[in-house]
Amino acid sequence: MDLLERRIAAQLDALPVPVALKLPGERRLGAANPAVTLTFHDWSSLAVMAAGQIGRMAEDIVEGRVDVDGRMRDLMAAASHLLPGSPVGSDTGWWTQVRRRAKSLAAHASPNKDAQQIQFHYDVSDDFYELWLDPRRVYSCAYYRDVDMSLAQAQEAKLDHICRKLMLRPGERFLDIGAGWGGLLLWAAEHYGVDATGITLSKNQHAHVTRLIDEKGLKGRVRMELRDYRELREDVQYDKIASVGMFEHVGQANMHTYFAKIHRLLKPGGLVMNHGITAGGVAVSELGAGMGEFIEKYIFPGGELLHVSHVLREMALSGLEMVDTENLRPHYARTLWAWSDALEEQLPQARRVLDASAPRNAEKVLRAYRLYLAGCAMSFEQGWISLHQVLASRPDGRMETGAIKGAQSAFPFNREYIYTR
Repeated sequence: MDLLERRIAAQLDALPVPVALKLPGERRLGAANPAVTLTFHDWSSLAVMAAGQIGRMAEDIVEGRVDVDGRMRDLMAAASHLLPGSPVGSDTGWWTQVRRRAKSLAAHASPNKDAQQIQFHYDVSDDFYELWLDPRRVYSCAYYRDVDMSLAQAQEAKLDHICRKLMLRPGERFLDIGAGWGGLLLWAAEHYGVDATGITLSKNQHAHVTRLIDEKGLKGRVRMELRDYRELREDVQYDKIASVGMFEHVGQANMHTYFAKIHRLLKPGGLVMNHGITAGGVAVSELGAGMGEFIEKYIFPGGELLHVSHVLREMALSGLEMVDTENLRPHYARTLWAWSDALEEQLPQARRVLDASAPRNAEKVLRAYRLYLAGCAMSFEQGWISLHQVLASRPDGRMETGAIKGAQSAFPFNREYIYTR
């Protein structure tokens, strides 16, 4: 056994689940009765594993250089112990910051570029997403208000949680930036009586929600537009605005543009809810050990994360006042595991659906999504990434607005209204 194989054998002995490796040439290492078996078709992939580059390892799996036999939960338990250290680094050097900003500017140079990146992910196949999302196709962190909730119940709880935080009232103008398959948009209209506008860059989502609006008889009070947030007219202002799972696609270079746009679209005294994934490290925009590069290449091109402290700074610089912040990190871990488990239960059907929409890349797409869902679930559990709901107001400058003198907005400056039923 050479040095590399001895190193790998030592790693396998330290893993929390039994893992076996089948090497090129029929050699075998690891457990006799494994929970996970990895079959290597290329020696270079073994060196990647030894180095703890689990993002590059995931790429080798997608590209077929490594095959996996076993549960995704067991694979991720092993993967988290292969890392040489935390993937949440803090490189704050000036040159690193310059490179990150240049990359961000290039990735989000135009609405057309962003549209292409959004469609790469969200237009894979509606039938594919339907296999593992809840019936409303809510593709964002659920809210497990009660620990025994199903995914569908927790997603409805999340939709209502947002509406309650925003204090939605009948007749108010409500804007949903990045409305997805319409879960929040339709919930707000049907349960809170708002006049609702949603925007998306996904052609599939736009067609789906437009059809639902017609089917539910909401035409005239609810509308879905295929539009970039930068293209929204500013002669129309909204009482309340929500952005759920969208600002991760904005890019650090455009963050001020994004929040400044929201400020101009929001009526003085109005409220905005920004719900999105945030970085676990203060000075990073993607995970290390190759994980960020994997997500960029196969899942979310152009995606960037900010630490919540940077989000709050950008909001403040745009004239928005943070009035409430809630961390839902473990809720997203549980949500992702629910999605992952649902996909794992329907792999044959998922292959058929993807083969119909992308026959040349169906297996690659499926492998990528299996790793992405389970890997993100693990990352949220570990605290490498997080999820924050940030509620903010646009102060109207009037001392008598609101429940308390100086509130300058609809927010009552207590949380009782959110949780009182």
